[in-house]
Amino acid sequence: MIGLIIRLAALAAALVAISLNVVLLDAVSLNGAAAQDRRQNQPGQFDFYVLALSWSPSFCEATSERGGDGGAQCGLRPYSFVVHGLWPQYEKGFPEFCQQPSPRLDRNIVSAMLDLMPAPRLIFNEWDKHGTCSGLTARAYFETVRKARARVKIPEDYVEPQHPLTVTPAEVEEGFVKSNPGLTREAIAVTCDSRRLSEVRICLNRELSFRDCADVNRRACRRDKLVMPPLRGGPAAP
Repeated sequence: MIGLIIRLAALAAALVAISLNVVLLDAVSLNGAAAQDRRQNQPGQFDFYVLALSWSPSFCEATSERGGDGGAQCGLRPYSFVVHGLWPQYEKGFPEFCQQPSPRLDRNIVSAMLDLMPAPRLIFNEWDKHGTCSGLTARAYFETVRKARARVKIPEDYVEPQHPLTVTPAEVEEGFVKSNPGLTREAIAVTCDSRRLSEVRICLNRELSFRDCADVNRRACRRDKLVMPPLRGGPAAP
């Protein structure tokens, strides 16, 4: 009898433990849902933009190492910083693919953007993933991309480097800060792969003025030294 009582007590304890685990899992799930922005993926509902400027020589070098050719961006014409995208952001997190299927993108718009974003596939992808979250028409969105890019001056050292540069993320950020009045270190983040500088990301408010962005900064590159491969030859594309 005593043995039976002990087994029943153990069974009861196990059932209580299982119930507690279920409650805890539900709480974690609810917390995760609460962490998602309540406006998630509603077109036009966001806090600021990130202008992502990709260092094209790094992209082309990394693509070549993976066996790809990089398309027109990695052809004979040299590129330095190119626009990867203009991304609507929340203070924490970001929306994406806000209209599915996305409104059709006119190929005339694509052609007009190739000087800043030298790959048609990139332009289509950026519209589908990020542009549809802006709340703008395709034409207005890409006009905003162009205005945002015009807002940023590239530091002289990074316009047409003919030899590899070894830099720190802090040096690159400081160069952009000095070249762009009103830009602070809290409004810019450098990203990287295992050894190369990948992108410079600059935060802009909806009126395209510089603004701080703590969440973007938290995802910045933490490496001590980075390589910026040189241009592929000849003067940089304007």
